[in-house]
Amino acid sequence: MNKPVIPVEIRTVLPFNSGRAVFIGNEEKVFVIYVDESVGAAIAMFLNDTPKERPLTHDLIGHLMTALGAKVDRVIINDLKSETYFARLIISAENELFEKKIVELDGRPSDCIALAIQQKAPIYVSRDVWDEVEDRSDVLRHLEENGRQGEGET
Repeated sequence: MNKPVIPVEIRTVLPFNSGRAVFIGNEEKVFVIYVDESVGAAIAMFLNDTPKERPLTHDLIGHLMTALGAKVDRVIINDLKSETYFARLIISAENELFEKKIVELDGRPSDCIALAIQQKAPIYVSRDVWDEVEDRSDVLRHLEENGRQGEGET
């Protein structure tokens, strides 16, 4: 049985301690996932269409998927346990005979988000996670009002 999901966007990415804070949400609610520096930087680069001299890891994965006729269909942040988020990367592929295959992979939300943004695929949060996370809209609004601009504002 499919669980209900909420469509979300990456609102901004901000430096935080030794990593990045990724603000995710919609007009109703915003929550934060803390990610390591390298993936947080990749998310910000994809959000801003930042050119790179050489392909980074997520670029390489994207190129490999394209070469194999696959693409990110969607990402679902589907679980939260002991302050750790879980995500599913849904990939669709079509072979030379136009046979379609759907592959669902477990992944870190940060990696899944980076690939979704790179390939302009939608991001969703399960209703269970959505109901559990704390609304941080006030924090984001405060940062925006005080001129602290993020690296990937939408």
